[in-house]
Amino acid sequence: MEQPHSPAQRRAGAIAVALLLLAGAAPRPAAAAGLLQVWQAASLNDRELAVAHAAQAAAAPQREQAASLWRPQVGVTGTLGVGSSRSEARGAQFSAPGLGTSAGVGFDTSVNNGTATRWAITASMPLYDPQRRAQQAQLMLSADMADLGWTQARQDAMLNTARRYYDLALAAETLRVLEGQQAAVARAATEAEDRFKLGAVPITDSQEARARLAAIRAQVLAARTDLEIKRSVLADSTGLAPESLTAQLPAAGVPDAPARSLQDWLAEADAANVGLKMRRLAATIAAREASKFSLSASPTVELVAQAGRDRLSGHGDFGPAGNTATNSLIGVQVSIPLYTGGYRDARQEQALRRVDQAQDEIALARQQVAQGVRTAWRGLSVGGERVAALVEGVQASQARRDATELGQQVGDRTTQDLLNAENDLAAARLALAQARVALWLDRLQLAALTGTGEEAELRAADAALTSGS
Repeated sequence: MEQPHSPAQRRAGAIAVALLLLAGAAPRPAAAAGLLQVWQAASLNDRELAVAHAAQAAAAPQREQAASLWRPQVGVTGTLGVGSSRSEARGAQFSAPGLGTSAGVGFDTSVNNGTATRWAITASMPLYDPQRRAQQAQLMLSADMADLGWTQARQDAMLNTARRYYDLALAAETLRVLEGQQAAVARAATEAEDRFKLGAVPITDSQEARARLAAIRAQVLAARTDLEIKRSVLADSTGLAPESLTAQLPAAGVPDAPARSLQDWLAEADAANVGLKMRRLAATIAAREASKFSLSASPTVELVAQAGRDRLSGHGDFGPAGNTATNSLIGVQVSIPLYTGGYRDARQEQALRRVDQAQDEIALARQQVAQGVRTAWRGLSVGGERVAALVEGVQASQARRDATELGQQVGDRTTQDLLNAENDLAAARLALAQARVALWLDRLQLAALTGTGEEAELRAADAALTSGS
């Protein structure tokens, strides 16, 4: 490409290129989406949330299953086939009106390949069954766990949506800051080359500026790629078009520090955390499973009723024949297993070990929840002061950059000094944006861990967004 001939033309060309880069590389800002808008879209389109909702729906019939365990069970059976029968009786006594009594009588009947039919109606209702009672409790608790699982999934999806939203906002801010730094370094590189040609600075100034410009160009390309990735991730979870997603950073204000003590938050999390509730339910389910194989749970008592008929008809050795039997029964049936080959004891031992495992999982979950609460609480407690310090740091870096630029123009500062000041200002701006995001994420995290006010906190975070990206 043909280079400008004069220093003024060279400087003007570099500025024009930097402005074109800044205008053309950055995505055209669409109407910025708010956190609530993005969450509402994610609640309808997030795949992980859809899986959790399907799991809850599949577990809902468990309560009906639990209720059905103590209701009467009625069944009908019917059989049609080919059968044979032969019966012999010797030494029988026969008596009939008008025929007297005969001793030593024999009776022979047979049916060869006759038609066999059988039908029966049976009904039963449990009266006492500890295993069934434990199974009923397990089904009800499992349904409760499914409901809690859905609540946990919504909390996780809400928090993940906020993280993805802020990731996109930070990626856009990173690109904006780097492009601004690129434009400033391009100006400094042009100025250094012009001054070198005038003999005012050594060639190293120009070389350092060009090296720094090349490095920043690489950072801009990486930032642009990262921005598109973050936009795609958010688009996948919300179902919104990627080109329509423009996220906003939190405004200058910061959320209030926690009004309650850390111990209050820890106690609330221990009582209300959804994950802990699920672990406790899992331990109760495991204990119910162990109770199903205890010695006291082995006997069962049922109310039973039955009516049926068996018939076999056809031809046999003595001519046409038919046998019919009709029966009916109503009563109480008691079942007591006497020996199971060690199966019951082994199952109980296995279940008891799972109870121990469930208790250990509760202890681990409590520790993890407490650690999360402490981290979020402490982040909120010092976050405001940290943001205030970073604001001062940005102001100081801005003043230092301006002073360094003036000093470089009069020869008191080198181009390297100016480039370092530009780099420090960019780093300070990004650190401030990251601190503000971290503060709001700590607030959302604390609400999720304590199981209270997640929607309200999301609304507060949405209201705290800037009016533009």
